[in-house]
Amino acid sequence: MNQQPTIAGIQQIGIGIPNVHEAFKWYRQHFGMDVPIFEEAAEANLMLPYTGGKPHQRHAILAINLAGGGGFEIWQYTSRVPQPCPFEIKLGDLGFFCTRMKSRDVEGSYKFLKSKNVNLLCEPTEDSAGNLTFYLRDPWNNLFQIVSSDSWFGEGMQLTGGPAGCMIGVSDMERSIKFYADILGYDKVVYDEEGVFEDFEHLPAGKHKVRRVLLKHSKPRVGAFSKLLGASEIELIKAYDITPRKIFENRFWGDQGFIHLCFDITNQSAMKQLCAEKGYPFTVDSGEKFDMGEAAGHFSYIEDPDGALIEFVETKKIPILKKIGWYLDLRKRDALKPLPNWMLKALKFNRVKD
Repeated sequence: MNQQPTIAGIQQIGIGIPNVHEAFKWYRQHFGMDVPIFEEAAEANLMLPYTGGKPHQRHAILAINLAGGGGFEIWQYTSRVPQPCPFEIKLGDLGFFCTRMKSRDVEGSYKFLKSKNVNLLCEPTEDSAGNLTFYLRDPWNNLFQIVSSDSWFGEGMQLTGGPAGCMIGVSDMERSIKFYADILGYDKVVYDEEGVFEDFEHLPAGKHKVRRVLLKHSKPRVGAFSKLLGASEIELIKAYDITPRKIFENRFWGDQGFIHLCFDITNQSAMKQLCAEKGYPFTVDSGEKFDMGEAAGHFSYIEDPDGALIEFVETKKIPILKKIGWYLDLRKRDALKPLPNWMLKALKFNRVKD
């Protein structure tokens, strides 16, 4: 048995939304996130440290793009009104500032989204690595960055794939670099720069001085879903000219915005030990058996140095072809061996078409 935790990639970004079905429709039409892995309405009773000590009803859809990348866990409270952030979220505020969406053709993605009257913040410009990028907001004010990528799995319905990382505000850059390297494997610095940056100028507080560090993982990800999830990058932002606020201060997990960054892993017990040794103990642990209706697994949470929530999911069961009741039990196979491409591509038969 493998005695070390391994990461297959970013499984999903959690997005708190006021209307789960409206959001799913928007994300599949604009980002190609059109394959639901599960949809379930139930009580969230294990996240009590982050939901005011009380369980709440919720409705969630996990959707992916078969071009590759992570998914969206589109998450809506149904027992309370999900609260938006009461202040303007600025570059350098602490937590998940924006989600990186990969594209085969950044300029082509810009033209497509412009034709759909999406709220684009700027035209494509170069980041500190010399790659084209631009930013947009969805109808719920969530910020997305479109970035170029050469990590792909299959064919999607748009030029974009799924999430390929996050931009995260931090208070102590060295501490956060160590956290994302030691626990999550983002051990290679692509760039580390200070200044005022042209590609940030259209973002809130984007004309202020920051330190930006882009991290990627030097080792290829391994695991059943590693080919689908692909490579990812994390950009850490430390603000100098503003006093950063926690994006989720005085709000619940599940309220509006990016609620967590989730990694698909193997060996939860080894991950629990690693996180404890590094000083970041599990704050939530579902235990061995947790059922999401059409899918099942074992999930846990830790906090990054500034309290942003990192989720680990060890997947036990997923639906491959719902119409004929084909569910894959991952406990019966080598957890580190990638699933065959044909099997993952069969998920296209679950695609929701508009």
